[in-house]
Amino acid sequence: MKRVVVLTGAGISAESGISTFRDSDGLWEQYRVEDVATPEGYANDKALVLDFYNQRRRQLATVEPNEGHRQLVRLEEFFDVQIITQNVDDLHERAGSKNVLHLHGELTKARSERNPRLISDIGYNDIHLGDLAEDGAQLRPHIVWFGEAVPNIEPAAAMCERCDFFVVVGTSMNVYPAAGLIHYVPPTTPCWLVDPKAVAVSRKLTIYQEKAGTGVKKVVDDIISLA
Repeated sequence: MKRVVVLTGAGISAESGISTFRDSDGLWEQYRVEDVATPEGYANDKALVLDFYNQRRRQLATVEPNEGHRQLVRLEEFFDVQIITQNVDDLHERAGSKNVLHLHGELTKARSERNPRLISDIGYNDIHLGDLAEDGAQLRPHIVWFGEAVPNIEPAAAMCERCDFFVVVGTSMNVYPAAGLIHYVPPTTPCWLVDPKAVAVSRKLTIYQEKAGTGVKKVVDDIISLA
């Protein structure tokens, strides 16, 4: 069975109503990245950071996957599909995607601030000061913050090296190391990009400059026609 690798970003989740960081009305307008998405910010004010992600988790509980997510599930009828997502929500999983690799962590999980491998599922519940992991350390969001290593980037690169089709959905391709994954895709592999904004990428792509809800269906139809 041929392999399809899909790299998704904030744009696909925005259509479900999840606020993005980079749009003019996004989360960066309300918070400084240094305060809520860095180890230094967490060390400075743990309560602020925990509350920020508690708000994100509560919001996530109120939204649903959209047509872009569902169309990617449709591909699994014909292909081995691997989703590599920069998003920390669980909308791909809730839509039915079976193979999802999260580059930047997951909102519905928490981990020990002392041991990053001690991870637990918390669903959509809040994390409070004083909530402890099994090792007695404070629980923190299972999120990869700016300045932290991205543990899943190597397995993601390996997936890209082996793919027969490569799709980018809803990302500006400006956030590294995720943006560099396209360079691991074999040069002969057909590639698509779906985003309503113009995205500069240094390789040949089929581009659908529209939202994920409509653009992903066109990509899925394209790939199925090539099977």
